[in-house]
Amino acid sequence: MARRFSAPYQEEPFSGLATWSRNLAIFSVVAVLVSIIIVRFGFLEVKPALATFFGALGCAALSILIGLGAFAAIWQNGTRGMGRILLAFLIDAAVLAYPGYLAYQYRKLPRIYDITTDPIDPPRFEALARLRTGEGTNPAVYAGLYSAEQQRRAYPDIETVELEIPVDRAYEATLRLVHRRKWLVIDERAPQLPRRIGRIEAVARTPIMGLREDVSIRVTPDGDDSRVDIRSASRYFDTDLGSNAARVKKLIEDINAAAENDKDKPAKKAPAAPKAPPAKTVKK
Repeated sequence: MARRFSAPYQEEPFSGLATWSRNLAIFSVVAVLVSIIIVRFGFLEVKPALATFFGALGCAALSILIGLGAFAAIWQNGTRGMGRILLAFLIDAAVLAYPGYLAYQYRKLPRIYDITTDPIDPPRFEALARLRTGEGTNPAVYAGLYSAEQQRRAYPDIETVELEIPVDRAYEATLRLVHRRKWLVIDERAPQLPRRIGRIEAVARTPIMGLREDVSIRVTPDGDDSRVDIRSASRYFDTDLGSNAARVKKLIEDINAAAENDKDKPAKKAPAAPKAPPAKTVKK
């Protein structure tokens, strides 16, 4: 009985388009990771790093187009490579999913980058103003009434935080929350009544790209109570895709929760004054 041998040259070859689709998908992942590292650690300016990022997204989109072409070629001539096409599509979907969500946010949300609880008299950037003077950075002054109107329509629930605790305790609770978030504190000034109000200036980072967004917090007395105003503004680009509003809303919630916990704590009693020793009687 004759033996049957199978040789590699007898198998169908892999589709070249399928291989290109997979390789482009892998390259897009590497390029995305490199661009994120460049932005987060400041190896280059933001715009060149983002050009690398968008180039990687273009490679992922091109990988999908080539993969569709490879699928049509395999369907016609029976070459191998479906596994490589599916792998490429999975990688491309992972690369493009979050940018696709951001594109949806870009169309849905107003094109503003400066969010504050007090549009009439927003907290100022003083120490942070020096960091917003480079090429391509947004100005330190508030974006204006147009931005305030756009904010009111999109985020009507962002308002001044009114607390039923003294101003010094409101400042301490807010500063603890800032440190807990690991924001880079640039300046902190505790309130010193009646002249000086409390101020905190810090730099926050976006979760993935690590883009810098500046935060200024003002804590003022309101009789025996206190008021906290927050401003969060992107340092680059004319839109923030909702990141500043989300940051301000979450901080408002946490400040209110911290103030409620502070109110529930019993007031500390002042230490009792030591009793004076009995007077000695001198015998004559």
